[in-house]
Amino acid sequence: MANAADLGKQLVARTPEVAGGLLRTVVDFAIYGNDAFPGAKTTAARALQSRGDRESAIDSVVLQHIGLASAQGFLTSVGGLITLPVGLPANIAGLAVLGVRMVASIAHLRGYDVEDPRVRAAVTLAMLGEDEVRKLVANGKLPTTPLVIATAPFFDPALEERISERVVGSLAGRLGGKHLAVVVVRRIPLVGGGVGAAVDGWLTYGLASYVKREFIGRQQLTR
Repeated sequence: MANAADLGKQLVARTPEVAGGLLRTVVDFAIYGNDAFPGAKTTAARALQSRGDRESAIDSVVLQHIGLASAQGFLTSVGGLITLPVGLPANIAGLAVLGVRMVASIAHLRGYDVEDPRVRAAVTLAMLGEDEVRKLVANGKLPTTPLVIATAPFFDPALEERISERVVGSLAGRLGGKHLAVVVVRRIPLVGGGVGAAVDGWLTYGLASYVKREFIGRQQLTR
């Protein structure tokens, strides 16, 4: 797998079709992992073994990923203006991988099969966050919520492509435009690192809160 900086640059710069393929690579890596980076199912299993019940395991996964997001936000921002061209693409890919792994781990602990393409599409969509998902559903740009997609009777490849395009655009815009003020502060060495850590930790906390509400226990849907 390419390093975070390379993936981030490609996610920002490429066409929607290519960016969607790269995002699927990020999702694959987050779900399956490797020897150095445990995937979502392994992360969830370790948390469950440590905590003993699923909800406590979810809380553990969330805290772990808030810490990791804050750490990578600091490390990709601490160099200030000199490292900004590399740091921002690395930050985009880093947040994407950590975010997908956290969301997929929560979904897995709530009883969803994260290898199912419907669940993978739902996990990807959830990366947009609650406000953005609501807005896109309300204006008809997306048909429904992550939960409905995860439990749909069939998989829709065209919908997956639309979701990928939206998520790639959101990840790029989140750090390249919407948070321009944060980028300006990040130009100051050390201070920028602290801001990067706080913002990325807060974004991860907000995402986790939404996902915990959205992916209700699978067993509750069959009652």
